[in-house]
Amino acid sequence: MDYASLIREVGRGARGARDLTREQAHDLFGAMLDGHVPDLELGALLIALRVKGESADELAGFLAAMQARTAPLAAPPGPRTVLLPTLNGARKQANLMPLVARLLAREGVPVLIFGRHDFDSRVSPFELLDAMGLPASATRAEAEQRLASDRLAVLPLQLLNPGLNALMALRPRLGLRNSAHSLAKLLDPFPAGRGMRVVAVTHPEYLDSMAATLPALTAVPGGGGRALLMRASEGEAYAHLRRKAHLVGFQDGLAAALHAADTTDLDWPLSPACAPADNAALIQAMLDGREPLPTRIAEQVSALRLLATN
Repeated sequence: MDYASLIREVGRGARGARDLTREQAHDLFGAMLDGHVPDLELGALLIALRVKGESADELAGFLAAMQARTAPLAAPPGPRTVLLPTLNGARKQANLMPLVARLLAREGVPVLIFGRHDFDSRVSPFELLDAMGLPASATRAEAEQRLASDRLAVLPLQLLNPGLNALMALRPRLGLRNSAHSLAKLLDPFPAGRGMRVVAVTHPEYLDSMAATLPALTAVPGGGGRALLMRASEGEAYAHLRRKAHLVGFQDGLAAALHAADTTDLDWPLSPACAPADNAALIQAMLDGREPLPTRIAEQVSALRLLATN
């Protein structure tokens, strides 16, 4: 592969750069995932793509390469399995992503939490999950068993896609996120139509690019494709407690707003309980009814349950 010519295409800055074709993107990202791109060229390409931003065709090519290298999981019977990526952790407020997972599992909707953590400045979501009695499975078979029996499993990204995990692990070295961080939110290890992607994004421009990508992903042959696009809270897949609701459902290639009619900002208190033990205790209190369930979380869970079961 001629990496220099690809760098010339994507590395001319935000105005001069050209998008790769879907086929070029597929072959390039496949080489990245397989560890075939030399370090110098890999760093140049990742930074150039970050500056340029991925086009819809590039995302589609990257996604196809990623999915082809993702280890499959058996889906449990019943509702579709909700996929909750966890790639950031808590910084200033309690991480309520596990609350969303527990509420869904309690209603019989299976949930797979998957991801990685390498932020020194944030509290690891895996430490929080351990404090809640939800340790990561050591194997994919163990995760499948927990999904079937408990309706909730946690799995490191390394066990689903080692190449993607390796690309994401470059963030501390490069100083920036790269395309792998966006692609991880679209990963689905389940048979077509049996997984339900939750795509939580922080920056507004990614709302547009993901909204352009998700219709094709959910238009699976025979139907059944589902996804939810939403704004992330500190990068995690739970609704911000104060911001306007933004929940867009994708069903069989069609998009529909699923948030409540009231889209005003809310004056909901944000808990600074970031330490794993304190965060776990807060979530348990909400599950038990000793603390109120945030309005935006209730709306998110309702939308996810609707998409997973219909």
